[in-house]
Parts: sequence; structure tokens; C-alpha cells
Amino acid sequence: MRSISRSSAGRRGIGRALPAVLATAALLVGLTPGTTSAATSPDTTTVANVLTAEQLAASWRGPLSTRGRYIVDADGNRFKLKASNWAGAQGTWEGSGSESDVANHQADQMSNNIPLGLDRTPIGQILADLHALGLNSVRLPYSDAMINDDTLVPDHAVAANPQLEDKTPLEVFDAVVKALTDDGFAVILNNHTTTYRFCCSLDGNERWNTSQTTQQWIDNWLFLVNRYKANKRVVGADLRNEVRRDWNDDPNWGWGNEHDLYNAFQLAGNRILEADPDMLVIMEGINWQGIPQGMFPHGRPTLTPVRNLSNTLINSGKLVYAAHFYGFTGPNHTGASGGWQNGETNDPRYRDLSPEDLIRVIHDQALFVTEAGQHFTAPVWVSEFGTGGRGQTDQKEIDWFARFTDILVANDTDFAQWPLVGWSTNGKINDNWALISYDDAGNRQAINDPGDWRATHWNKLVNAAGKTGHVAEADHWNMVDLDFADQNLSATMRQQADWSVGNRKGNCPDSQRLVALARSNNRGLCTDAGGELAKADSMWITVIDERYVKSGDWASGYNKLECPRNTFAVGYSVRGNAMAALLCAPSTRSLPTTNRLLWFDHGDNRPATGGSVKSDWAPGAYKGQCGDDEYLAGVAYTWKWQHGGAPDALLCRPLS
Repeated sequence: MRSISRSSAGRRGIGRALPAVLATAALLVGLTPGTTSAATSPDTTTVANVLTAEQLAASWRGPLSTRGRYIVDADGNRFKLKASNWAGAQGTWEGSGSESDVANHQADQMSNNIPLGLDRTPIGQILADLHALGLNSVRLPYSDAMINDDTLVPDHAVAANPQLEDKTPLEVFDAVVKALTDDGFAVILNNHTTTYRFCCSLDGNERWNTSQTTQQWIDNWLFLVNRYKANKRVVGADLRNEVRRDWNDDPNWGWGNEHDLYNAFQLAGNRILEADPDMLVIMEGINWQGIPQGMFPHGRPTLTPVRNLSNTLINSGKLVYAAHFYGFTGPNHTGASGGWQNGETNDPRYRDLSPEDLIRVIHDQALFVTEAGQHFTAPVWVSEFGTGGRGQTDQKEIDWFARFTDILVANDTDFAQWPLVGWSTNGKINDNWALISYDDAGNRQAINDPGDWRATHWNKLVNAAGKTGHVAEADHWNMVDLDFADQNLSATMRQQADWSVGNRKGNCPDSQRLVALARSNNRGLCTDAGGELAKADSMWITVIDERYVKSGDWASGYNKLECPRNTFAVGYSVRGNAMAALLCAPSTRSLPTTNRLLWFDHGDNRPATGGSVKSDWAPGAYKGQCGDDEYLAGVAYTWKWQHGGAPDALLCRPLS
């Protein structure tokens, strides 16, 4: 969600009397440094290959999952998210004045807490207009307030859709979801706000748990996931929109406290997958940290923390990362205007950056995640971007949109423009960022109708060449993080009793094995590379001493934890930095017992080539990593020489 000021666009925007500590919009784009901009890609003024409802429905099959950097459908074919945001159910009231006065709502548009436009145009016509844009998916923002709102939507809010009269906002939301998916669109649910208040400053919606508890937030997600579970075109859970600083505290990534977005995403994502294993889980980076004044640190981390601390789900093929980019914000710019009193900083906005710097920044803040073979590798979805169309006079914004869409094209990036539907009043578009606007008689002005300069760039984007067809399976490397708490990533072990009581413990997703450990920060690395080791049905084994050491004294003078014959390490536990136990899973086949001892007590010892060797999953710690064609069978450690029981060596054995 982006906010705009009356001075720049004739609309109410960033938070009136409040300093815009948090002016919103997370950002994303991406050419990697050194690649060529797609400025020479052909511009088209008409949307090619527009699909009817029947054609779109026949073109893909849910559920969706991921393979490396790509999202794929149930048949393993690329499904590129070509989306927009149908806003409204997140609320449009700006937080002051009467809620019944349309002038107190975003862009003078009152949604009545349902998707915009249903008062003006029959939903069938809206859907036809979405098809004409070349979309295949819709991001559908909602507020947590909607879930328990028993108020009936006023009849005038659905005047063009009388079949929706006498329904609550949630029931109208249900009807929109059904209509979209019946027409073949993929729907991604987006937890945009907690209250119905619109955007973007100190509004009570800064974090997932600002105006509610983390448990309430997760419970609301489980309610919606279970509500739409049978509909396989409801494909994704976009966990939280634009997390940012409140008055006193920054959100963080991995500190283990109540403001830890990384941990909140882990908790919610895995609970969602337990409820519905078919859902994509979409995680957006931090939108703002710090106080926007020159003497204080401040900025927009976006996905940069993922470089060293990535998320792991119980199903490795369900994680998608997301980021937002708007020209009027910047890597360290709030997006506010009006001087420091209003939260404006002197940092460059994205639209101020040179073409080369914009490519570099977008890569560094988001698109690096698509690099193959790393612990963080996943699809990146630019789930919000946009600018004003008709009436736009800011040349920098015009240039920004052209360059930004070039970057999306060049990187074959999944996208969702903001916003999709808006109003026109007395012949003038209320929010000229919208792709489609309807007046109170239902007449339409859309981006492809005459007069919108964005049409060339929009059609360039939706018609861009990219990866299509079948996508090969990709190996995974995923982190285990025991910095502050357990990280139980095995669906099997989540159903079992505590396997290492009193210790922090972690285990790999069921399709993976443990392949690496860090020496002093309790992190590990899992993989399925080299061929999946199938796990037998018998109980997994917790190793706490040397009773299974049968292959000789392979680390003389050291304590050793060794998995029993024909089992392999899938987890571990620690007390402080000391090894406490090794978790071993039985194999369905006999495993080789040739030993290779890998020491890492005095430095990194990772393969020169292979998976996740170009990224640091344990900064500041020595790391040991078996090869992609090996399994981890044991760990050596000692309390001598002030080693403190931290792992010193790994016992690696060939897979075959």
C-alpha cells in the first residue's frame, strides 16, 4: 500500500499530523549488476494473448509450489504471477474525522471495507476488465478486523451487485474470492492491516502484533486458510504487509523477541502449512527501521537480512519472498514530503538513482534471492509497485516507471501492481495509480483506454518473454537457526514428544538431511542434493553419547556423537554453544560407511563447489559442510582447551 500527499497528487496521504516515520511501500526490482537494461525490449500498445475465463482456467492447475527461483503449477509448469492488488477490504478510512465522510478516506474513495468498485460495476464486468489487462492472478488485501466484523455492508456499497446485499464484509470477500477463482484467476490472500485504518504512519498497523497478539494474528490466518482450503485456486498466504517501526521500537529479523518478524513468519508459515500443505507462504521483508532524521540510523531493509538468515518451512517448495518498490521512496527515504518535521529525509529516492544504481540497489535489496543454489534461493514477487497515470506531470516518476518495468522484464520477475480498481468522480479519476477506474454510472477508464501513458510499459511487462513450460526440480539448501529457540522443521517430529528435553533443538524438513554445522552460533544447514535419502517408517533415534560409535576412534580424544548404521543425521540439539544430541533418521537402503573427517575448529571447511557455498548462513562462525554427495553421520566436540563443547569436526560419508 502506498500513500500520496495532496500536494503531489491532489489526494490525502501520509498521515497528517503524525511524522511519517513509516511512510510505506516496500520495494523491489531487479537487474543484477553488469546485466543490460531491457530498455530495447519491444513496446506493445495492445495486450497480447488475453485469455478468456475458460482459457485462463484451462492454462494452469493448482496448487502452486516452487522450484528454485520459479513458481510452478501442479503439473510443474512455470506460473508467473502477473497480478495487481484489488484493494478495499483492508479499509480506506485515514484515521481522523467521521468515517462516514468520504473526504476522510484514501483518495476520496470509501470502500466500506470490501473490494472497491462493487458499488459501481457488476462483478462480471470487473472480471472481464481484469482479463483484458493480461492478469492471471490477484493479490487480495484484507484487514484482521474483517474476520470478526458482523456489520452488514450497506446496500449502496454493493449497488451494482445486489446479490451481495445483507452480507458482512467477510461474506462479500468470500464472493469476490469465488468469482475470481471461478474465472481462472489465482488469488493470493494478503494480511494488509489489523484495523480498517488506511496507511501508513503510526496507525496501529505497524506490525502483525501492534494491535493484536501474535497468536490472534496466526489464529486469523488459520481461520482464512481453512475457510478456502478446498479452493485450489486460492494459492497463497501473503503473511503481512509492510512491517515498520512504531513510536518506540523497530521490527527486527532474528533477535528472538516479540518484534522479530523472522520468527513470526516462521511460526505462522509452518502453522499454515500444517493446516493446508498446498498453500504458498509469502514473506515480505522489513519496510522501515529507524528514525528518519540524519543523526539517527534509518532505512528500508527489505530482503537484505535474508542473505544471512533465511526462512525454512516444513515444506521446502512453498516459500516465496516479496518486496515493494515505489519511486517516491528510497533505500533510506521514507517517501514523505514537507521537510524533516513530516518525516522527510535528505536521502535519494529510488526515482533519483541513476539507471546503474537502481539496478544495483534493487538486486541488493531483493532480487539476489533468486540466485540459484543458496540457502536463501526462492522466487521473489514484487507484490507492490506503481505510479500515477493520467495527469502525471513528474518526469522523474515517468522515467522511474519505465526503468523499473524494464528491470522486471529483464529479470523475468513476478509482479503485482498497486492498485487495481478505483473510482472516477465527475469525469476525474480519484486515484490515478489505479489500472481501472469506474464512475458512479459504471463507466470505465482503464490503463489501455486512450490517454494513459503507462499503457506501453504495462503491456511491455505483461507480454514480456520469460521462462515458460516445465521447470526442472531444484535442490534445496535450508537453514536451521537455534540462536534463541527451537526450530522444529520436520513435520514428522512436530507430532512427537520433545526429543531433547531442556536443550534448544532443530531438525530438517522431512525431505532433507543435515549437511553442515556452524561452530559457535548453533546454526545448521540442510539439503536434499545428491538424491533424496528416503526415510524408513521406524522411529528416529536421538544420540546423546558414544554407544553407536562402531567405526573406530575417528576423532581420538574427542567426544563423539555417531548415528547408528544405515541412519543419517537430520537434526541436532545444543545447550549454550555445546553439542547435546544428534537426531538420526533411518534410511530405506543400506548406506556406505567410508569415513571422511572434516575439521572446522580453526576456520571454514566447506566444499569449493556445490550448494550454498557462496552465501554465509552463519556470519562470524566457522562452518563445516559435507559435500553435496555425502551424508553427515557424526559430530566430534570437546570440552578441552576452552572449546566449550562446540562442534569441531563432522563425519561425512558418501551417499553411494
